[in-house]
Amino acid sequence: MIALWRERLRIPLMLSPALAVILVLFMSGLVLGMMQSVGYLPIIGRYEVTLDAYRKIFSREDFYRSLSLTVWIGFASTVLSTILAIICAMTLRQTFRGKRWVTFIFQLNIPIPHIVGAIGILFLFSQSGFLARLAYVAHIINEPSDFPALIYDRYAIGIILEYLWKTTCFTGVIVLAVLQSIGEDYEDLARTLGASRWQSFRYVVLPLIMPGILSSSILVFAFTFGAFEIPYLLGQRYPSALPVLAFRNYTDVDLNARPDAMAMSVFIAVVITVLIFIYMKITRTYLRE
Repeated sequence: MIALWRERLRIPLMLSPALAVILVLFMSGLVLGMMQSVGYLPIIGRYEVTLDAYRKIFSREDFYRSLSLTVWIGFASTVLSTILAIICAMTLRQTFRGKRWVTFIFQLNIPIPHIVGAIGILFLFSQSGFLARLAYVAHIINEPSDFPALIYDRYAIGIILEYLWKTTCFTGVIVLAVLQSIGEDYEDLARTLGASRWQSFRYVVLPLIMPGILSSSILVFAFTFGAFEIPYLLGQRYPSALPVLAFRNYTDVDLNARPDAMAMSVFIAVVITVLIFIYMKITRTYLRE
């Protein structure tokens, strides 16, 4: 009996450190944020629970501008990185000399923090960066300031470039693993039946790797939708990405702006939670199949 209880408690005890961090840090912060989003701020004498903050943010023009920019960043980053990841994965599955080193270099930036990539993008693509100075020395432009504005621009090109640099490898590794698991037998069979290289990819390979593409794309979009540091460093002041707008409201000297910031944060958390549930559903469906 004692051995049976030990076996039942073994897994919960092994997970208890991680669960403690999640419950104490994440869940407590989430509950506190939700309480403040409904106007409960005892520090400034606000005890009444209302939905005024949610009504307010959904009537603000800057909220919708920030939301549109955030969706654009997430959509563009996800689509472009997915296309590049498929191309890279299809290339890396081939046999060629130096494949091991190329694969290693392709995966090299996965453990590198996003903040490092943001600084690299800033040094490379800003109007006072390396590429602008190189173009000036090569007499391509008259002044470094003539270099196209890729940082702090209205289209968030610098932010998207950083996400491309980082997420292409993440998606590519997943797609490459799926490609290696299915092998090349289906493609060979399609080719023997007269299919071209493009037709075998379009009608055979792509449907097989689509679950991996969809699941990784959802994760990439969820991350880029809720990320703060890259839009804060590389984005323009107005409109800013939604997490940056929430942060600026949170750090406002007027504490009455705190519920607005928390309402935006709860909105971001809800969107990301929905995306995670979609990811889990796709994953379960793929595993059943």
